[in-house]
Formats: sequence, C-alpha cells, structure tokens
Amino acid sequence: DCLLSRGLGDVYKRQIPRFGRLASGIAFSLSLLAGSLAAPHVAHAEGQIRIAEQFGIVYLLLNVVRDQGLIEKHGKAEGLDIKVDWRQLSGGSAVNDALLSGAIDIAGAGIGPLLTVWDRTHGRQNVKGVASLGNFPYYLLSNNPKVKTIADFTDKDRIAVPAVGVSVQSRFLQYAAAKQWGDKQFNRLDKYTVALPHPDATASLKAGGTELTGHFSNPPFQNQALENPDVHVVLDTYKLLGPNSPTVLYATEKFRNDNPKTYKAFVAALAEAADFAQKDKGAAADTYIRVTGAKISRDELLKIIDNEQFQFTVTPTNTYPLADFLHRVGAIKNKPASWQDYFFEDPAIGQGS
Repeated sequence: DCLLSRGLGDVYKRQIPRFGRLASGIAFSLSLLAGSLAAPHVAHAEGQIRIAEQFGIVYLLLNVVRDQGLIEKHGKAEGLDIKVDWRQLSGGSAVNDALLSGAIDIAGAGIGPLLTVWDRTHGRQNVKGVASLGNFPYYLLSNNPKVKTIADFTDKDRIAVPAVGVSVQSRFLQYAAAKQWGDKQFNRLDKYTVALPHPDATASLKAGGTELTGHFSNPPFQNQALENPDVHVVLDTYKLLGPNSPTVLYATEKFRNDNPKTYKAFVAALAEAADFAQKDKGAAADTYIRVTGAKISRDELLKIIDNEQFQFTVTPTNTYPLADFLHRVGAIKNKPASWQDYFFEDPAIGQGS
C-alpha cells in the first residue's frame, strides 16, 4: 500500500509546476499497464482465480479473504485446491481493460465502472456484479478555501479521481452536477478532473502548492487528508444519495459458467469475510494494517470504520439510482430494469437495491 510516502508532497512541489503534465504522465503509465495486461491469456480450468483490487479500506473484505485463506478453505469444501492470484491496479478503466483482456477473473472497482462495462458487454461477454464490498461514504475534498460547494470550482482547480469519467467518483460528481445544473450539464465538471491514485492524490492535497485543489476520495485517504486543517469536505455521497455500495466486484458470464465451483467458493469466502469484519471491526482493522502495510495506527483506523455508516456486507445497497441516472443522461445505452440486471443472481448476496 503505497501510502503517503515521506516527503512526497515536497517532491510534488519541486517537480510539478503544472499539474496537467502529472496527469498525462500517470494516464500514460496506466495505459502501458493496461497494455501489458492485454496480452492473450489461455482460459484456465477450475481451481484458479485472479483478483484485482485497488486502494483503501473499501477493499478490506478482500484483505480478510486473503489473510485467512478463505477462498482456499471454501475451495476444499468443493473438492478443489484453488490457486489465488492477487493484483493491485488503480482506476476503473485499467481494471475493466484487465478484465476484458482476460488478465483477471474478478474485478474490484466502483459501481460506475461496473455499469459502464455491463453496458458495453451486454449481449456479449455479459459482465455483471458478483457482490458488494460494503456501504461507505465517499468525500469530495478541497484545500481551496474558496470552494465551499461544487459550484465554486473553476478552471484554476483540478480534482483528482481514480479514472476520469468512468470511476465511481467521477460518476458521483456527474450525479451532483446534474442535481446542481440539470441533466444536460451532468459532465460540466469533467474538464477539471485528472486521473491519480488515491495515495498520491492524498499526499498532494495535504501538501498543497500544485493545481490539484480537489480529490474525490475514499476511506482511509479522505480521513487522512482531513488531518490538514486546510482540507475540508465539499460533498458527502451519503448526503447526495443516501447510504450506498460504491465499490463492488464483478466478472464475466463465461468465468462464472466455466468455473462454478471456484466462483461459489469465492462468493462464500467473501460472505464469510463480511460477517467477520462486521462483527469484529477491531480484528478487521488489524487485518487491513497487516495485509496492506498501511501507515495508519489501529486507533485511527478504528475511528474511521467503527461507526454505523460503515457496513461490511456483500449485498448491493442503493446502486440503482446511479444506474438510472447514467442511462437518463446517455452515459450507458442499456436501461437496467433493476439492480438484478447488472448483478448475477446469487442467494449468497441477498436482496439488494
């Protein structure tokens, strides 16, 4: 977990007089990464699974699954010795590229990237959601004292998101813009956004001194950024939409059909991890720190997750309003009738919304 490495803020000040060049460089690097993952992969048999996660507490269930060997445990119950390959990427675009190229089997990203790839593969690869990773509030932050609401951002500001236009943070920003100015201007703030991984964006926002004055973040990065008194919350997604599942896991229909035992073991492992994390957030915090190596104290982490707003559950919650919005503004062509259109049916994930 490349969290807030010492002196990173100073490096940003010395090397990035114009933030646009930074965004371009990172976008290019991510393109190379996606390209490297796009090499043809031979379909594998039951008993192997490759999982892509990103940064933050929202992926804690995967940390528990990994730490406790739960996929392997449930695989043995199915008569399989499952080999698990863990990968870390940044941004929904890179994750979707990896999934469609066959480089990964399970994608971890926001509900925004899921809806995008569901729409684009509808009737073909048929990518759908596997499960939620829980319900968490995401904050849009700024270190610009003039920015009190999204209406205060100008062309002098830059807002970091994991993937421009596709990430769930970008989609939340578009949803907020549509509420502010109407559906026809839903993408009004897109021109101010730049792609940057959460750890790097947090470091830059805290340090100041660059064009990056905003960051649509997630926990624990948003909480760490708020340690700087110059950083404040501009938008809270729970106030925007209510409690919701911003981050999910998804896969292709082919992987699910070709690997039913492996898929079943994965979902069972995830459900066990959710039960563990929800019942014992102290143990969950210990797991996160141990697996990721995050530079955060146990007490600080518990302050973040040990509250009623954080719910570790595999059941998708309140995802449909964003899906309906994206179809309404033309961001996705296919209109889902309900959340069940873009999630695989599975009793283990319960009745979502």
